[in-house]
Amino acid sequence: MYRLRNGLKTAILLGGLTALFIAAGAALGGRRGVVIAFLLSVAMNAGTYFWSDKLALRAMGARPVSEAEAPWLYEMVREIAGNRPMPRIYISPARQPNAFATGRNPKHAAVCVTEGILQILEPRELRAVLGHELSHVYNRDILISSIAATLAGALTTLAHLAYLLPFGSSSDDDEGGSPLAGLLMLILGPLAAGLIQLAISRSREFQADASGAELTGDPLALASALQKIERGVQVAPLPPDPSLTPRAHLMIANPFGGSAGLASLFRTHPPTAERIRRLQQLAAGRRRSLGG
Repeated sequence: MYRLRNGLKTAILLGGLTALFIAAGAALGGRRGVVIAFLLSVAMNAGTYFWSDKLALRAMGARPVSEAEAPWLYEMVREIAGNRPMPRIYISPARQPNAFATGRNPKHAAVCVTEGILQILEPRELRAVLGHELSHVYNRDILISSIAATLAGALTTLAHLAYLLPFGSSSDDDEGGSPLAGLLMLILGPLAAGLIQLAISRSREFQADASGAELTGDPLALASALQKIERGVQVAPLPPDPSLTPRAHLMIANPFGGSAGLASLFRTHPPTAERIRRLQQLAAGRRRSLGG
């Protein structure tokens, strides 16, 4: 049920983002503007898609660890991965408790944990976190995020190009839109696209929680880990970093701390309390199905 609901929500959000992009093209400058913006955005996000693992690992200062260095960590990841390809394993020196997985598919995946998370989590909780992160890879969330980023980036680029270049004109009325519609789309289009993109990210976090709990069979361990991680992030938020900000959605928790009020609209992760509540519901459902 959770997987179906989140999959449907992601599809609806991606559809809304696509519709918004098409509407922007009609309002801001017609077919030429749409084509230019889309091609530029595809080029930029294709690079991000294929190099996302290296960029994210570099931003966190992560280093690869061998099985001889951390046999217990390799054993844990190998057990969760099962018959799937073994991801590369990294450790970041950050004292903030956090973790992320990246890579465009299971054959090109990497899992990174911080020194901070290794210090505060029990093995059962760390196993649950690793299950969550590997679920992002198995659910192809990097691909989904790249599609969303392509559409959102194309719309933003289109809005900027329409402001600088006169795609539509009086002799090109069949392609251009009204000036008022163009102005509104210039202001509101990128904002709406960003909010939809963030909503997709939050939906995928819920999905990874559910899939990770299914992988490990221990929803309450992930709930417990999220509580500890949330406290740790609030105590030691990472400073804003242009190289890390675009990849904050990869982390299991927002590395820059929580958001309140209007700022909560722009957070990359759903509220931790809601994630924990859903995991507790999953645990209760498992107990009922097992007759416990």
